[in-house]
Amino acid sequence: MFSWMSLIKLSFALALSTAVLSHCNAAEIDKPDHHDTAPVDSISHQPVDPIIRREGTNVYIEMTAQVTDIEISAGVVYNAWTFNGTVPGPVLRVIEGDTLIFTLKNMDSSLPHSMDFHAVHASPSSKFVDVMPGEEGTFTYSTSSPGVFMYHCGTSPVLAHIANGMYGMIIVEPKAGYPSDGQIDREYTLVQSEWYKEHSYDAFMNDEPDYVVFNGNDYGLVNSPLLAKTGDTVRIYVSNAGPNEVSSFHVVGTIMDRVYMDGNPRNIQYGLQSVMLPASGGAVVEFTVTEEGDYPIVTHQFKHVSKGASAVLRVTSDGKDHGGKAMQH
Repeated sequence: MFSWMSLIKLSFALALSTAVLSHCNAAEIDKPDHHDTAPVDSISHQPVDPIIRREGTNVYIEMTAQVTDIEISAGVVYNAWTFNGTVPGPVLRVIEGDTLIFTLKNMDSSLPHSMDFHAVHASPSSKFVDVMPGEEGTFTYSTSSPGVFMYHCGTSPVLAHIANGMYGMIIVEPKAGYPSDGQIDREYTLVQSEWYKEHSYDAFMNDEPDYVVFNGNDYGLVNSPLLAKTGDTVRIYVSNAGPNEVSSFHVVGTIMDRVYMDGNPRNIQYGLQSVMLPASGGAVVEFTVTEEGDYPIVTHQFKHVSKGASAVLRVTSDGKDHGGKAMQH
């Protein structure tokens, strides 16, 4: 005999298997011939800020799963599945040893969503579970390992949820800090990811990405460069969300003085020209800029630069933007 909750879940499954949705149908996701149905009645919720508060070593975070239109290139809008209406989702920062009390509110009227934090030790079958449409779930985690980690929706098929925009960065700061903290003048966060044909599972599986981007689009960090002053030491927290491609992270015109792989202070390397990041890999990279000018930030897989994976660090004598056209590779 079905429980009340089983009947509710069954009704959602039946609705998903028969409706023509504006985003991929979870019930049909393993049948590639059903994935390219033209979207109708697209929904777009306005972005909302996450709710974050700290009580001692307890950090309470409330986030949403929602469908929001995202401009991924000038004039190109993708009806994305998101956390809080941005792609990537909000950057989260906690401290090693904190307890994270996380609530996910699912505003998507059609699909279940969930949260998979790479930054924690937890049972996926009990703490990365689906939150049904219109519902919310709260989960508690310990953050015992410092680093730069990916988070993403863990609902099956995970490929569809990540490729449609449900990913972000969580930084677990080392309790004792990084050895180089006192040398850092500027710091930034950067997430590399890919966009494919909208909501096409077949494209996610088999095609080259249409766009490879930094922080969700192919223009933002070129039109509005990152800034530094001559002589500054810059730290970038970088993550490759994928879902499919690797990143050969490179800053043109400088050498990475220090790289903490996966952001762990024990994983330190020196004098790197590029950092290889697998899908879901992260790092803290640090370098000093000695001369004025524009320093392109790219993946050294240059076909992906041509598809949008480009940013600019603008270095001036006073650290201010002069407003000129940015150098690009």
